[in-house]
Amino acid sequence: MGNVRSFVGNSMGGLRGGQNVASWVVAGTIAYFLWVKPSLDLKKEQQARAALAVAESNQYVEKRKPIADPQVTGLIYGNKNKPQD
Repeated sequence: MGNVRSFVGNSMGGLRGGQNVASWVVAGTIAYFLWVKPSLDLKKEQQARAALAVAESNQYVEKRKPIADPQVTGLIYGNKNKPQD
């Protein structure tokens, strides 16, 4: 039992008490800012992009063809087959 306790103590850096807790706090803080926070920020950014894409897809889109000008198409007499400048 003593060997297990010494192994665990040595694997944690051999620190005891307040020093051990402080070292774990520092390690946890560094791990949070290096791994956890960037992944959370990436998820938030992806959700914002997805929400923006959904909002843009719901915009009104004209589905009818525009009505051509009858003078240009030659439907009104006197303007058939004239080249446009």
